[in-house]
Amino acid sequence: MDGSDNVRGADNQQERLWICGWIAGFVDGEGCFSVPIFRNHQTTLHWQVQPQFVVAQSVSSRNGLEELVSVFGCGKAYVNQRHDDHREQLALYDVKRFNDLRDIIVPFFQEHQLRTSKRDNFDKFVKVLGLMEERKHLTTSGLIEIAEIVETMNRRKPSQILRILRDHTPTNS
Repeated sequence: MDGSDNVRGADNQQERLWICGWIAGFVDGEGCFSVPIFRNHQTTLHWQVQPQFVVAQSVSSRNGLEELVSVFGCGKAYVNQRHDDHREQLALYDVKRFNDLRDIIVPFFQEHQLRTSKRDNFDKFVKVLGLMEERKHLTTSGLIEIAEIVETMNRRKPSQILRILRDHTPTNS
């Protein structure tokens, strides 16, 4: 997909603009650009960076998530079997594939900008993807740089990841 010109299923320019505006507003309210970093002893540094774009809804509104799959032509919508105090299960639209994030999701939101604090998180997300494109996530210093950015996203509480990375990551700068 290339900006708003190739929105799947939109027959005319007015419909494409409406769909793109709906998606931007929907994501402003219900979306999340995040970059989990987790232990993976099969990787050289024993840490893996997994950027993802997620939109969540109650399962009764899953059709909106299926629309995102259709429009973007990537990612998947599924029911998360959560066990908490909500009355309905949670449905998610999830994109984790790096090329889909870089080539489809990022250009869309660069063209159709978010208007809430999610825009700042999106900008940081794009920066992390750029660092990954440069393969920085495969070095200790790059992994620490990414972790420092991630700690400022999505109103996160400070985590132990940076301390652990600084103290225990094998040197491979």
